[in-house]
Amino acid sequence: MSMLGTKWKLHGNGKAVRPGEVVAPGERLTWPITIGVGMQHVVAMFGATFLVPIITGMPPATTLFFSGIGTLLFLVITQGRVPSYLGSSFAFIAPIMASQQQFGVPGALGGVVLAGAGLAVIGAIVQKFGAGWINRLMPPIVTGAIVALIGLNLAPAAKNNFDAAPVTALITLVTIILVSVLFRGIIGRLSILVGVVVGYLAAMVRGEVDYAKMDAAAWVGLPHFQTPEFHLGVVGLFVPVVLVLVAENIGHVKSVSAMTGQNLDGVSGRALVADGAATVLAGFGGGSGTTTYAENIGVMAATKVYSTAAYWVAGVFAIVLSFSPKFGELIATVPPGVLGGAATMLYGMIGILGVKIWVQNRVNFSNPVNLTTAAVALIIGIADYTWTIGDLKFTGIALGSAAALVIYHGMKAIAKARGTAAEPEAEGPVQPNLPPAAKAAINAAAKRSSKKR
Repeated sequence: MSMLGTKWKLHGNGKAVRPGEVVAPGERLTWPITIGVGMQHVVAMFGATFLVPIITGMPPATTLFFSGIGTLLFLVITQGRVPSYLGSSFAFIAPIMASQQQFGVPGALGGVVLAGAGLAVIGAIVQKFGAGWINRLMPPIVTGAIVALIGLNLAPAAKNNFDAAPVTALITLVTIILVSVLFRGIIGRLSILVGVVVGYLAAMVRGEVDYAKMDAAAWVGLPHFQTPEFHLGVVGLFVPVVLVLVAENIGHVKSVSAMTGQNLDGVSGRALVADGAATVLAGFGGGSGTTTYAENIGVMAATKVYSTAAYWVAGVFAIVLSFSPKFGELIATVPPGVLGGAATMLYGMIGILGVKIWVQNRVNFSNPVNLTTAAVALIIGIADYTWTIGDLKFTGIALGSAAALVIYHGMKAIAKARGTAAEPEAEGPVQPNLPPAAKAAINAAAKRSSKKR
């Protein structure tokens, strides 16, 4: 492969994936098939990526533009070794909404830029010294608590939108729940997108959709760009996001590494730098912060195609779609009721993802250090404790994240000094922290390997 990772070898005859094999990141199928897979990646990321700007009031077309640009930038920086799409990160929802109340959209964009810069700096350090220190700083109990409190902190926002149109919100929520269990494959994984579409149709019937802005928008034009403003007061809001993005990126790299059978530890730092750079770029232009997307891991597991060529197609396709203001305004017409139903599920899922981290890593809550770390951090985050120092305002997410770090390391140090640490931090062997699709691919590869023997 070239330095940009754009010199792909043809996999077999290019028309199919050979039994027992996968299309590696440095390979591709024929271009018609690759284009089809790339467009499927856009569909997979579509619902989640658009929910963030819709909920936060950011321009959807602009977010889509920087999502596509960020994906291409990610592929270049990682030299085509890590197949990934960069979509909107849910971790940014709470800090963006909170900072908008104080400093407006420009102030929120400034926070996005700062978060991206912080992530890039951490990435550079990881690339130089490895990721071991991150695991020591943020063990599963801390990472799980931070992810959980970010989702649960947003519960009041979901309720407010739900109350705006309860019938539409209920239709949306019930559809999401049913689709997730009635269908397998790509439809089941896109349950939130399907729920939003059904809820939107219900809102249209009930007269809750306003098309005035969409009718006035042009079919072709530039996305709406805006510049950031920097305020000291947003720092505390966005610091926890950096910690979550670090965990998401490293988890994504480990998942892809396991699914492709390639050791990608050497590019973990590059992945962090790339996501940080993409987030900085988005913040400077008016887009939402980005992250590597687990939704697209499902597509790769289903198709056995890990080619980065498909992601180049996905990135370009997203950029092309972003140049239709009418399309962007159509996405922005999603009414509060639909958002309330989707957010009830979405925010809860974010919270449960934190719990999932604890379960997968068999965190032992008989250990008082673990129990106290989670208990205090969650209450601070859910109740949205605040602490104001001059121009700095720390809300529940920032304080809860800080509490998780300080309590865990503080109690552990005291227990070690006093010799009172009796209970282990984990119960039995730790399970790999991988998405279900990654585990399924690993199990399938193991079965194929055993048959060969």
